[in-house]
This record gives sequence, structure tokens and C-alpha cells, in this order.
Amino acid sequence: MARTPDTILLAHGGGGRMARALLRDVVLKHFSNDSLNALGDAAVLDAPAGRLAFTTDSFVVNPLFFPGGDIGKLAVCGTINDLAVSGAQPLTMSCSLIIEEGFLIRNLEKILVSMSRTLQQAGIRIVTGDTKVVERGAAQGIFINTAGIGAVQNPIPSGAHTVQPGDSVLVSGPIGDHGTAVMACREGLEFQGDLRSDCAPLHSLARALLNTAPHTRFMRDATRGGLAAVLHELCENQAWGVELDETLIPVRPQVAALCEMLGLDPLHAANEGTLAAVVPADQAPAALAAVQAHEHGCGAALIGRISTQYPARVCLRTSIGGLRIVDAPSGEQFPRIC
Repeated sequence: MARTPDTILLAHGGGGRMARALLRDVVLKHFSNDSLNALGDAAVLDAPAGRLAFTTDSFVVNPLFFPGGDIGKLAVCGTINDLAVSGAQPLTMSCSLIIEEGFLIRNLEKILVSMSRTLQQAGIRIVTGDTKVVERGAAQGIFINTAGIGAVQNPIPSGAHTVQPGDSVLVSGPIGDHGTAVMACREGLEFQGDLRSDCAPLHSLARALLNTAPHTRFMRDATRGGLAAVLHELCENQAWGVELDETLIPVRPQVAALCEMLGLDPLHAANEGTLAAVVPADQAPAALAAVQAHEHGCGAALIGRISTQYPARVCLRTSIGGLRIVDAPSGEQFPRIC
């Protein structure tokens, strides 16, 4: 029997024996289930009655492995969270791997193990997928595309158009962990303190929030562009804006220190296990308690409110009593973070 290569070869993408061997010996053993093992062109699923949510995303993070996660965990959590903030219970996923020639198979296995572990914890399966191999230099190791299907469960966020002055702004945990951890790892920054990505699946946290605050107006996972991007999306062209209180926004000391050292704003730093929500003021205390009771929400906080005083703007009441306009993210402060 021929020895299995240690690295990905172009022949692994050729559709022949080596391609089948890669799927059988490396990929399928981590995601094995009846739908996927059939290796058909599509998975046939029993769809629940009611509405479905469908999302897709691609992941090109650099480096592939970072404190708190890796590209595989990121791909699974990112897709789960996109469904979760839409009010859907994730059901199944697809996964496409674009692998560069020469990529170490042991590193591919590490990524697949990480994905499998996260899927098992979330109770979700990958039921279909694809693998392509590209020439050296074309993919910086590996790119991953995932798509997810979820069953929409009431209540769901009613939408940005229902936001009202006086509503409360909630975040489910400290901001900026993912963006700063990836950047510090990529740049080889020796920084005192434990910088780790917050990468985590948030579907059960989102459901706990929605069940407790059924009139939740708006919910997003604050990924690229961070909390600032989410809030600017929320209030764009509106007759109201967002007023934040700097003293209430949870930021880990090591994240704040690194951002200050590099002249960056934690509000612009990406998160992969933190969501932002707008809830009616009378439901905000219960919503906060429900999120704080969740394992991924212990650092949650109410950080501001919707105000007609600052239409279409995001403003920050600073710790010294001043007021600062929070700019929308421009360019790439934190490149290749997802």
C-alpha cells in the first residue's frame, strides 16, 4: 500500500484515487454521518415546518491558528452565529475546503478536529461539502467556505426599523478580544497579558436573550469592524442615534492596553463570540440577567441607549465626561481576522 503523503498535492484535487483517499482518510472520519458519507452532489434533508434561515461565509484568517481558536473553529462559530442572531436554531452546515498545494496534512487534521469538536458541542452536523486543491501561493494554506441552514424560532428580532428612542444597547461580553488576539499573534507581538479570541457559538445565548426579551429590536454578531460597524449599520439614515457610555463598555485591560499602544480603537476590533442587541428599556434588566447567566455571556453589559439627540450618529460619553463621535470603520485596521 502506498504511503499517505505528509502534504497536500495537486493530485489530491484531481478527482481520482488520491482525492477519494483524502476525503475518506482525512476529512470524512471527522464529520462522519449518513448524509455526508453518501458523497452525493447534494444532501437530502427533512425540513421542519415553518421558515428557514440560510447563510454563507468564507474564512481566510491569517494566521490559521491563534490563541483561543483556529480557522476551523472560526468557520463553524461564524456560521452558527449568523443564524443565531437571525433568530434561528442552526440545523446543518456545508463545508468547502480550498487547500494550497504543500499544506501539511497534520495541520489539516488539527483544523478538522477543531471543527468537529465545535460542531459536536453545538449539536450540528456538516452534511455536504467540497474540497479543491490550488497551486502553491494561491491560498496561504487553506481557505474555508461554510453555509448553514437554521429553523426560525419565535420570537425573533423585529428589525432595525422598530428601534425606538430610549431602547437599551446590550453587548454579550468584552469587545475586541478576537481582533487583538489575531493581530498580536500574526505580528509576533510579545505582550504581557493573555490575549485570546472570544470565538464561540452563540445560538443558545441568543435564544436565551430572545426568550427573555421577546420584543428585542435588533441583534448582530459584532465581527469585522467590531461594535462600531454594527451600531453604524443600525442608525444609518435614522432620525435617532446611539449614545454609549465608555465606563460601561466591557474591554479587557490587555485589549485596551494593546489598542492604546498601537493607536487603535477597541470599538473597531472584531469579535467572534460577542453579539450586540437593542432591547426595550423595560426588558433590558431581564435580558442582561439571562445573558449573564450563560457561559458565553458572563461579561455582558448594558452600554448605552437610543437617543434622538444624535440622529444617525454613534456617540461616546467618555469617562471624563466629554462626548466623542465614534467614526465608522474605514479601511482595514485589523486585516485578515476572519
